[in-house]
Amino acid sequence: MQGFFSRRNALLKELRMHEIYHQALDSLLPSLHLESVSEVDPVVAHHVPSPWQVLGCGNYAAVLCHPAFDDVVVKIYAPGRPGLEEEVRVYEHLGQHPSFSECLGRGDNFLILKRMHGVTLYDCVLRGIRIPSQVITDIDEALRYSISQGLTPHDVHGRNIMLSEGRGVIVDVSDFLIPEDCGAWEDIKRAYFWVYRPWIYPFGWRVPAALLNLLRFSYRKSRRVRSWISRT
Repeated sequence: MQGFFSRRNALLKELRMHEIYHQALDSLLPSLHLESVSEVDPVVAHHVPSPWQVLGCGNYAAVLCHPAFDDVVVKIYAPGRPGLEEEVRVYEHLGQHPSFSECLGRGDNFLILKRMHGVTLYDCVLRGIRIPSQVITDIDEALRYSISQGLTPHDVHGRNIMLSEGRGVIVDVSDFLIPEDCGAWEDIKRAYFWVYRPWIYPFGWRVPAALLNLLRFSYRKSRRVRSWISRT
């Protein structure tokens, strides 16, 4: 009997993936236009057909959801932008882990991923949502796990980490095959313990978007300078 239910659940899952795959092909991709102006700026999604919604845009891809499929998202790479094959390989390395999504299917230029519900750390600071230290503990553990699976954590920052029911999850692993150390997460932790935890967390203050974007721009510029110095 247990085998029957396992086969039935597997069949239902396969049929569901088949349905979302063809929804993406038939109702989303023909209308959607992704514009990537620069490698260091998020892509722009034009002509998003209803009822699809944009959840977020990275430098190479956009993530969209459909209300009929609340447990999955479709990540579509902009024309000419690399990374899809590498991201598939990352998910193959990761397998199943509570702090990471999973790749459930793919097309020529898109991935179907398990949806991670929550609020990014960037939006938490923007909206005054308190970030518990458990998030830091969870991300540290998740990154150690990814290293044990042969990956190199890269580009782990406030827009790629979410607070999900009091826990920390990582929503973008596309750069985890880049074979170089990245200090972004250590910088986030320093900012959390030295600035956020003593000065912002106790009061639930909201940090204005203009200030956050200025800090983000300054941080990116300082990282380029540090990278240049380390190479000289």
